[in-house]
Amino acid sequence: MYPWLWFWAPRIKFPYSGTLSQWVEPNTNWFFGAIQPQAGVGELEKKIFDVASYGRQLGLITEVLLSLTSSDTIDARKATESLARLKRIYLEIEDVKDANESQIVEAAIALLNKLRAQDSKQLTKVLEHFQSSDT
Repeated sequence: MYPWLWFWAPRIKFPYSGTLSQWVEPNTNWFFGAIQPQAGVGELEKKIFDVASYGRQLGLITEVLLSLTSSDTIDARKATESLARLKRIYLEIEDVKDANESQIVEAAIALLNKLRAQDSKQLTKVLEHFQSSDT
């Protein structure tokens, strides 16, 4: 039932009283940036995650492991496919790690060259530090 003079009733709109929409896109950089240095390199973990997510890797490992422990859970054909995918992922991850190692070496050399150009005494100090410690 409409009240009398409903067409005259004022419309009051408070802030945020209309339709609201917000685009929420999860940014994975916060996750990989929060990895502690002793636990791994966040940038490298991000590259590995781009190859295959942790869930995908765990799923394949689980399928292969279950097929080895009991034949009634996972059929042999699916386990063989999972093992082949797991091997491909492993090789891709190793390629990413190798590329990262060469980037670190190149970055260290570039930084040492910069140090040599700015202050050769400090470069000598750094090199002596690494020569004296047998790591």
